Amino acid sequence: QAQLVESGGGLVQPGGSLRLSCAASGLTLRLFAMSWFRQAPGKERELVASIDNIGYAAYYSDSVKGRFTISRDNNKNTVSLQMDRVKPEDTAMYFCKANSGLGVTYWGQGTQVTVSS
Repeated sequence: QAQLVESGGGLVQPGGSLRLSCAASGLTLRLFAMSWFRQAPGKERELVASIDNIGYAAYYSDSVKGRFTISRDNNKNTVSLQMDRVKPEDTAMYFCKANSGLGVTYWGQGTQVTVSS
């Protein structure tokens, strides 16, 4: 059974850094494009960053461009999101998503990130 498990969330001060990880099991990660989404209370879930199946091309939302970096290691079945110079508005539950492009998608359960002094 395919499963995505996020980790690395927590409390961080504004301007600080945090690294989120998404560990995949039960699926061949190299067949999936991977994305990070976030959802703050009372707001819709939004796409933060995505990366193609071999790690060649990445996309970032305007709100995180230049501060966040998405990466993947298909050999270790992991995807990461390096978050630098975080802001209070980055506070949200962060989810990873696997998308095969053929209608097969998987979501993790999320990890909470709180940016506060």
